[in-house]
Amino acid sequence: MRIILYMGKGGVGKTTVSAATAVRSAALGKRTLVVSTDLAHSLADCLQKNLASEPQEISTNLWAQEVNALDEMRRGWGKIQESMTKTLRKQGIDAAAADELALIPGMDEIVSLINIYRNARDGDFDTVIIDAAPTGETVRLLSMPDTFQWYAQRLMKMQSGPLNLARPLIKAFFPATEILDAVNALSERVKTLREVLSDPEVSSYRPVVNPERMVIKEALRAETYLALFNYPIDGVICNRVIPAADYQDAFMQDMYRTQEKQRQRIHQTFAPLPIWEAPYRSREILGIDQLNGLANTIFGEQDPTQIFYRGAIQEIVRSGDSYILRLPLPHVEMNKVLMSKKGDEMVIEIGNFKRDITLPAMLASQEATVAKFVNGSLEIHFNASAEADKSA
Repeated sequence: MRIILYMGKGGVGKTTVSAATAVRSAALGKRTLVVSTDLAHSLADCLQKNLASEPQEISTNLWAQEVNALDEMRRGWGKIQESMTKTLRKQGIDAAAADELALIPGMDEIVSLINIYRNARDGDFDTVIIDAAPTGETVRLLSMPDTFQWYAQRLMKMQSGPLNLARPLIKAFFPATEILDAVNALSERVKTLREVLSDPEVSSYRPVVNPERMVIKEALRAETYLALFNYPIDGVICNRVIPAADYQDAFMQDMYRTQEKQRQRIHQTFAPLPIWEAPYRSREILGIDQLNGLANTIFGEQDPTQIFYRGAIQEIVRSGDSYILRLPLPHVEMNKVLMSKKGDEMVIEIGNFKRDITLPAMLASQEATVAKFVNGSLEIHFNASAEADKSA
């Protein structure tokens, strides 16, 4: 099974690209499921089909679904959450604190991912295409498996404390055992899910961008956070590109020049990832026939479900009290690399090549102290500044 997740800033065209990829996958004879996790669903409009919260077959080899995260959370966790609150209160925990502990952060994201994976597995799909929510929500969605694992481990420690000692008495009045068993079972499912999402032979992540400065910046931030969680990126879609032409209108000339500058930046910044382009259209792309045409434009004769790139684009690792940002840059000499840090951005220049890296919060506040090449990769070491140490 292949899982491909399209992500990006709201309005860049993720839904259209996701649907086009799914249509092409189905045309190639693969059982394909396309899923929307965005609260403001538009997949049904794009496909021109009525969709529900469970997969529906809409054409040969093609199923579609719009996940209702709130309904999934109520079904998958609602009763357990209520029981947990009651049990924690009986433990002597304050009512407000009990409510907070019972409401696991990001549970809506967790159940959405589990729902998608379950339907993909049970439906025996060859390909699952995910039309994700805007970048910020998607990063939160993808970080939830790790967050939940931490929370579950903390909660399970209660088994060796007062809750375990009182288990025989509590069981007579409250479903404490069932709660802990449910958390443990869900934790195991999340662990499996995490392994699937980070397996480069199964899952791929593809940012969708427009040739616009703010859109590119948000995609770069997403790329960094995906690297933090070891989620593999195998390509980038540059959507709504104004084609080269001899424009007579001054407005169109200026618009093309501005876009062309940002388009070139996309190709430089996201290297060595493959970049696919889709032209700006005067009309919306709606329905399976038009989506198939878009897939031809983007991918040509290629199978869009194949893995187009293997390897880390960037990697962030911890070494003692410092962090190391590692960038694969083979065949580059250190004396030809120029670097500068501006706020939350690290700018790297090598000849005519320039790459902007949007740093996560934990690195943005630290100083880049050492840079060196190790085994074909540029390693940049970050340490907390003296001012930060004093304030701490």
